[in-house]
Amino acid sequence: MGKGSEIKLIGTAESPYVNRVQIVLNLKSIDYEFVEENLTCKSELLLTSNPVYKKVPVLIHANKPPIPESLIIIEYLDEIYSDVHPILPSDPLARADNRFWANYMDTKFFPLFEELRKTPGKEGKKAIVKQIIEGSQLLEEAFVKFSNGKPYFGGDDVGYLDVVLGCFLGWTKFVEKHNEFKIFDEARTPKLLEWTNRIWSHEALKDVIPGSETLKNFYMILMKYKP
Repeated sequence: MGKGSEIKLIGTAESPYVNRVQIVLNLKSIDYEFVEENLTCKSELLLTSNPVYKKVPVLIHANKPPIPESLIIIEYLDEIYSDVHPILPSDPLARADNRFWANYMDTKFFPLFEELRKTPGKEGKKAIVKQIIEGSQLLEEAFVKFSNGKPYFGGDDVGYLDVVLGCFLGWTKFVEKHNEFKIFDEARTPKLLEWTNRIWSHEALKDVIPGSETLKNFYMILMKYKP
């Protein structure tokens, strides 16, 4: 990840959306420069590179226009480096199905983590936990369908949905510990629990998923700036 690389990634190590781009870059053995962003005092580079949302991640590829939004970035990388570890299936219907579940994860499942953080009172949090558990069971069914008895959503190796869900492993463990419940467990989601343990040690994720102390510090920042 040395300076002078053709590809630069603007991000912060605590963001799962940034992490998923890093995972794909690792899967495809793409050299890149990581440009650390301070989200409490956003840089001019970020604001000019993503003037609409003003969020990370943003990918800068040589002299091309900046590319924001994690799912858009990883599909872009999959297309321009299609000969190395393709992550989306080649069949159009299968690609559409993958995109559907990625959209579910990003718009329905993961936002519940933030809703849980912001919701006051035991009863309110209990209702959100119930929704998270129901969502995890839907994801278990999706995993069984996509993996078809193989180790990953992508089959024999990490694919698109493995990346989209796998980037949240650190935050999943943090949410479980902080709220004293299991999102993936032996009784409700046995296949996903096995998948979690398996993908956690995958080379592409090893140095990407942030540890508990890093997430704790970031959580405290969230509590201060986004109570």
